[in-house]
Amino acid sequence: MKIYTLDACEKLIDRYINQEGGNMLTITKGTLGLGMVLLHGAIGKCNIVIQEVFLNEWASAHTVRQYKKIPKKYEKFLL
Repeated sequence: MKIYTLDACEKLIDRYINQEGGNMLTITKGTLGLGMVLLHGAIGKCNIVIQEVFLNEWASAHTVRQYKKIPKKYEKFLL
């Protein structure tokens, strides 16, 4: 599992929204990072789920998963 910094994820979100024309949905708020975020709706691009993972009491990181189709467990948040 590859982990990413908060800065790298914020750049990904900025690029996905501003350059690709996608949307962002915050599913859960994070404590030190982003929590769980769904990037969706960019034409011709994958849907992306960014999730905060616990490292220790003072730090967290993020995992990034790409999906061609939004999984059913995330579709319910779009309604």
